[in-house]
Amino acid sequence: MNATHRREFLRQLGVSAAVLPLIAGLPGLNAASTTRKRQRIVFMFSPNGTLPDHFWPDAAGADFKFKRILEPLEAFRDRTLVIKGLCNKVRGDGDGHMRGMSCLLTGIELFPGNIQGGSDTPAGWASGPSIDQELKQFLQGRNETRTRFGSLELGVAVPNRADPWTRWTYAGPNQPVAPISDPYQVFEKLYGQMQDRENLGSILDDVRADLKTVSAKLGKEDKALLDKHATFVREMEQELRESSRRKLARPAPVLPPGVGAENDDMPRATGLQTDLLVNAFANDMARVASLQFTNSVGNARMKWLGVEEGHHGLSHDPDLNEPSQEKLLKINVWYAEQLAMFAKKLADTPEPGGSGSMLDHTTILWTNELGKGNSHTLDNIPFVLVGGGLGFKTGRSIQEKPTPHNRLWLAIAHAFGHGLKTFGKPALCEAGPLSLA
Repeated sequence: MNATHRREFLRQLGVSAAVLPLIAGLPGLNAASTTRKRQRIVFMFSPNGTLPDHFWPDAAGADFKFKRILEPLEAFRDRTLVIKGLCNKVRGDGDGHMRGMSCLLTGIELFPGNIQGGSDTPAGWASGPSIDQELKQFLQGRNETRTRFGSLELGVAVPNRADPWTRWTYAGPNQPVAPISDPYQVFEKLYGQMQDRENLGSILDDVRADLKTVSAKLGKEDKALLDKHATFVREMEQELRESSRRKLARPAPVLPPGVGAENDDMPRATGLQTDLLVNAFANDMARVASLQFTNSVGNARMKWLGVEEGHHGLSHDPDLNEPSQEKLLKINVWYAEQLAMFAKKLADTPEPGGSGSMLDHTTILWTNELGKGNSHTLDNIPFVLVGGGLGFKTGRSIQEKPTPHNRLWLAIAHAFGHGLKTFGKPALCEAGPLSLA
């Protein structure tokens, strides 16, 4: 049992954390780590920075007050953690938006490339995995935490193109993972017909035999590349076996027809995507997920809020432009409302086979690629955590000195029992995981 979960155990008993060093070596508590509660995390992204004066609480600690943007989270105040002071200190190629997006979950530089942004230096994809995919691989490597998909990558109005502004999830170096913005496509992924699975299983049998034949005639480098494809086939086979064995703890949701994946359908699509995530979690199809709203430099036109202008264009307007500031406030409040809606769905759903609600076992982390839109700063990036999936002490606001955000990813990994020493750029991890217990 790691320190975070020992502290949670002490809080449940109502005793002081001062006894933590005395219980660290007790065999019974260490053995309890094998039966730790189910944990989940969702990384939620919205673009173009925030409005600091209307976002950050004035005071640190438990007596903080939500500013206008975070007011929708008032019902979840005791389960919310607001962290100020985290900075994306990754430098190198690419403009601020590119590094803000593709270095956000990865914490490491972009490869050199030919994608030209708003700076003089073009760039390519991220040079390492994102923290969600790192957690996926860790959890999938253990029998007790392995799930059908491992992770789910969902989007809302994400453009149908691939570049460092539209991808924040990476399976590895040069391996961006595309989110699925179409709720019906997500439904098919989760609940596709059994006949389709049987047909795919037959195809995989043929492919596996062909790969074996070809592999015997290849050189070392080609064989290594082909082995990666063979690994993918094995993972698909495992997924098929798992899906055929599992019975649904919660029936598949019924989706209303006619909801698109484009700008004007963002509100309805968000409702369906969060419904699907809650349902997938209830059926233990994944323990890690991401929910990406539009993209870095996202220019959604939120007409349902009375905002006709594009989000990115508004974010570049000066602070003294009061009409633009008010429209940006509406946009950012709307994103906070979507977070609150998602949290309520989890809070209203009992934990399958466990105690409490699903929100007690799930943390939603809401973040952004920039601290402030019109300055393109990578300092004071918004980080808001809602839920009890990590065992962090919630119901408070934290104001850190300028700190590499890599340290938050280390803290989250450790909360899952994944004792990483570094993640992303090693030099940004020298102070170790952020202390959030």
